[in-house]
Amino acid sequence: MTTRPAALASLTALLLTGCMVGPKYVKPSVPLAPAYKEADPDTNKANASWQVAQPADAVARGEWWKIFADAELNILEPQVAANNQDLKAADARFREARALIRFSHASLFPTVGTTPFAGGLRSSANRPYANAVNSGGNGVGDIQLPIDLNYEIDVWGRVRRTVSAAKEEAQASAGDRQAVLLSLQAELAVDYFEARSADAQEKLLNDTVKYYEEAYRITNNRFEGGVAPKSDVDQAKTQLEAAKVEARDITLRRAQFEHAIAVLLGKPPASFTLTDAPLDARPPAIPPGFPSELLERRPDIASAERRVAEANDRIGIARTAFYPTISLNGTIGVEATSFGNLFNPASLVWAIGPTLSQTIFDAGRRASVSERADANYDETVANYRQTTLTAFQQVEDNLVALRILQQEAENQHQATLAAQSAEQIFNNRYVGGLDTYLQVVTAQTTALNNERNDIDIMRRQMDASVLLIKALGGGWNVTDLPKL
Repeated sequence: MTTRPAALASLTALLLTGCMVGPKYVKPSVPLAPAYKEADPDTNKANASWQVAQPADAVARGEWWKIFADAELNILEPQVAANNQDLKAADARFREARALIRFSHASLFPTVGTTPFAGGLRSSANRPYANAVNSGGNGVGDIQLPIDLNYEIDVWGRVRRTVSAAKEEAQASAGDRQAVLLSLQAELAVDYFEARSADAQEKLLNDTVKYYEEAYRITNNRFEGGVAPKSDVDQAKTQLEAAKVEARDITLRRAQFEHAIAVLLGKPPASFTLTDAPLDARPPAIPPGFPSELLERRPDIASAERRVAEANDRIGIARTAFYPTISLNGTIGVEATSFGNLFNPASLVWAIGPTLSQTIFDAGRRASVSERADANYDETVANYRQTTLTAFQQVEDNLVALRILQQEAENQHQATLAAQSAEQIFNNRYVGGLDTYLQVVTAQTTALNNERNDIDIMRRQMDASVLLIKALGGGWNVTDLPKL
């Protein structure tokens, strides 16, 4: 009869491998739109995917900052990954999560240990059922050298689900680490363009101060010559000093951005200097792709999804508590009264056998743990969907910002040209004695404000470009998650 050994082998395999209690994981659905609402229609038509690298890709992958073609930014960005302390903390959290995988995986194997003992034993001769051999006198020696084995048979999948949950948490930690890196890289780029914008503002204001100094000198000469009233001199002086104040304020802001960049690079501010270079750039073309691709591009979305899978495993782990625990325990070793006969064949001792334990009554403790696991799963699903919605919002916000700012930039440029022309006309009319200096001051203020708006809109365009790339996940893809 061959059926009986085969059935015994099948039963043994079932006991050793078991089944998996709990729900099978299904990735939650998220609300999606076919395309981004705020994307330029022409961009939507020629949407290039960031997910698959091709020679014609319009957007840099990985080192996404190179799309801005700024040599100094290209030098600074890699230093974030090498030196930033927040990123090092995220690296440590990932290593901790990865170590937990090995810890959980060890439960799939037996635990083997030993507790050697050497000592004497003397029993009381007056105890019930006293043994004359070891009662009274000096007692007897007892030397033990056992090897103990304990193995929980993972019949219901508790250990395997624990390992799976640890892997999913490690992957989530890897996504968290990448999200931190992307955030730091984007923050560096924003601070960099803010500093460059401050350089441009500072240059404009310093040039304005020189221009106002010349205007003040001319006005003062006209006053001394009896051609202009004292009020013209006071107005020119006010304009000059106000411009100096604005220039110093920009110097302060620029220094603070430089300090922020130093800290992002893991350096004390005193040891870092950013060279002056006024911002003079236009935002690059950034095809956003499709909303469905964002689920693959964003590391924070990937982290949230992995935690949903982990919560699903936690449900299975909680449900295994309702089933009996089956363990295999064994001991083998030697025991003797002296070292001389310790390894005698007659000194061999052994014991082996399975143990089954089952909780019969716990006043609802297991049920409450299971209910908690279900609630935690629902929470992670909601967090995953909210993370996705927030990602869509960030993309749409920056798409509309870039589109509207482009229109603003064109309008502002025309306004600046008109203001500069008006300033020149009023200045000529003042010199010719046709207008008061108040009109010159008004025209100068208007021209300066428009020139500063030109620079500010350029800054906002560059910031929106960086934030759009960050919202799209940089060059990251969910396939970059470690295979653990």
